[in-house]
Amino acid sequence: MVDPQDLPFWKRSHYLDRMTLKQLIVAYFQHYTIMSYLSIAALSVVFFAFYPAGVWQTLGAIAAAVLVYPLVWHLLHQYVLHSRWMWKHKLLAPTWKRIHYDHHQDPNDLSVLFGALHTTVPTVAIATIPVGWLIGGPGGAAAAFATGILTTCYYEFMHCIQHLAFKPKWKWVQHMKQRHNEHHYFDEDGNFGITNYLWDRVLGTYYIKKDRKKRSATVFNLGYDEDVALRYPYVKDLSGGIASGHPRRRVMGKEGQQPNKSDDRASA
Repeated sequence: MVDPQDLPFWKRSHYLDRMTLKQLIVAYFQHYTIMSYLSIAALSVVFFAFYPAGVWQTLGAIAAAVLVYPLVWHLLHQYVLHSRWMWKHKLLAPTWKRIHYDHHQDPNDLSVLFGALHTTVPTVAIATIPVGWLIGGPGGAAAAFATGILTTCYYEFMHCIQHLAFKPKWKWVQHMKQRHNEHHYFDEDGNFGITNYLWDRVLGTYYIKKDRKKRSATVFNLGYDEDVALRYPYVKDLSGGIASGHPRRRVMGKEGQQPNKSDDRASA
């Protein structure tokens, strides 16, 4: 067998609940997604240098991108990532599986924590470039887009912190971590924010664990269970089965169905 340490960095398994903060920082900046984001932001700055906007227009475009980002993220997280329509379509099922289902199946797996570039970058562009253009023309659009991309980097890092085996010293980070872990391990129908929960409060999706009586039965599979898979098998076929229990307990065989378990029985 090959020693995992002999494999290239991103061919190894990286689980945040087994990593230190230092290991996360190293992994974060080596991830192709983050390197791509930083490269795109740098190109946007170069574009801005050729087509600059005024100081106030630039600041306005940056502020607009910062303000619109949490709302756009919340709406996408609630109504797209947690939708129950993407798995019904053969062409959309792989995207839904990659951008969110896999993350809820094992929230600590770093390989599926970051968003997919082909969905994230266009979304950030749509959310920021038009408002930036209205405020400051091409330069404003570049400033807003770069801000959106860098905000995404911040979101992704804080998202990692929320799954890391690490207790933050700052109470506001502890608060974010607790709310997000409730979203992943108690009830997925709420706490859709990542770095703040303002829009959860406004839209009525904010909760703390004691406010809800019991853990959601679909917190790890987002409602995509064996009954759904009978009619819409695309995600199950791509995943090699459906795992419904707590990720760590599932690995130890203490909870939830193992992928391919039913198939293995059938072939025995």
